[in-house]
Amino acid sequence: MSSTISRGFGLVAAIVVAVTVAPATATAATPTLTWRPCPADVAAPRLRCAGLEVPLDYRRPDGEKIEVAVSRLPSTNPERRRGVLLMNPGGPGPGLGMPLSLVQRGLPASVTDSYDLIGFDPRGLGHSTRVTCDLKPLRDPQPPYARDAADVAKHARIAEAVAKGCATSKTAPLLPYITTANIARDVDAIRAALGERRISSYGVSYGTYLGAVYATLFPHRTDRVVLDGVTGPGGLDITGSRRFGQGFQDRFPDFARWAAAHDDSYALGSTPRQVTGKYHELAARLDRTPVGEIDGVAFRDYTFNGLYADQVFPELARLWQSLDRGRPPASPGPLSTGTGDDTENLLAAPLLVRCNDTAWPRSVGTYQHHVAVDRERFPLYGAAAANIWPCAFWPSRPIEPPVRIGDRGPSNILLVQNRRDPAAPLAGAGETRRALGDRARMVTVDQGGHGVYLSSAEACGNDAVTRFLLTGQRPATDFPCGPSATPDR
Repeated sequence: MSSTISRGFGLVAAIVVAVTVAPATATAATPTLTWRPCPADVAAPRLRCAGLEVPLDYRRPDGEKIEVAVSRLPSTNPERRRGVLLMNPGGPGPGLGMPLSLVQRGLPASVTDSYDLIGFDPRGLGHSTRVTCDLKPLRDPQPPYARDAADVAKHARIAEAVAKGCATSKTAPLLPYITTANIARDVDAIRAALGERRISSYGVSYGTYLGAVYATLFPHRTDRVVLDGVTGPGGLDITGSRRFGQGFQDRFPDFARWAAAHDDSYALGSTPRQVTGKYHELAARLDRTPVGEIDGVAFRDYTFNGLYADQVFPELARLWQSLDRGRPPASPGPLSTGTGDDTENLLAAPLLVRCNDTAWPRSVGTYQHHVAVDRERFPLYGAAAANIWPCAFWPSRPIEPPVRIGDRGPSNILLVQNRRDPAAPLAGAGETRRALGDRARMVTVDQGGHGVYLSSAEACGNDAVTRFLLTGQRPATDFPCGPSATPDR
């Protein structure tokens, strides 16, 4: 089945010219940063913020400007300062407070001694120049679980309305320029404004794709690059989106074993097989009869989110237990209504990046086929991961081809990856590792969850990152971390 799809909504389509943008910094005259107290939501002692003007369109560096919000947590030992470590938390989401949050999570003093920690809100987000898609009532653009082709067609109507909202919003003229390649160019503008010849970086999840894109566009402006919880080399494209189905399938057995071991507390099954059966049973039951605001779609999404860290397993098990007994959980239901500008921005800006980075299939029938295939390949969540996005109805084509992650440049990239990551499966990380060639090494940790550094109980992965940031030393070869493994020195 297919549908007639609008190829553009006038205003946005008219301002897009499909040409390749050459890597460039903002202007010949490098802007400077004026540090001031940070906004109230990220304010903290020693953390300072600034606004940096960058071109909306890097093909026209003297044209319209937008602002990128930057934060700085200075080194605690300037005499030993190595340089700056720029960080991105993924999403795409705001990162202005990330320097402080990493310190609070236990970033070693040796690292804070050696670097100024730099955060930023990517273009379109947070305290940077913001975009909107007028998502009111608030709707998460991420597609829901589709039981059949009719569900895909039903969601396609919602996806088309979301895309039209982006195209007709007050920030529609900004829409085509919210891309990963342009965010990478903004990073280089930040580097220049800081007066640094090269920059080190730490990125998680989507931040690994941004880090790989920056290292590809500006290879000789990189110092030490850490990619943690690595997406595939296409980032948030359709292949990366469908990988959520594989990630759920890879990771869910960890929860099933944990829940079976705690059957006395939660009564979800005494074996992993029984827990898996309970998942399918609850999903089907909630599809028919929701409990409070939780239907089968929301249940699957809550379970997916609960797989990000082992520490969340008890909360996820309590949710299952409550739903199994027909009682609404104490936590709020899925996002469906509201008018909060911050939440709307957090939903809209990542959608722009996803849909602008690469061209998506336009036929509804393509997504119906993908859903049918992935429901069989990854029965736990594949029919959600393959469902249709608003990108199928996007009002413009990408302004440049996707950045092809490559192996040209210095050998200064370290990948750290859990074997059972629900959001960034090992298969995609392996593709990125191969694309980077001898520029990279990968440390693989035998555990589940999204992200390794400062989240891992396995010292091997944490030590590999800290050692690399302090000395530049990577393992001689790709290295698997286990209970007794230590990366080559």
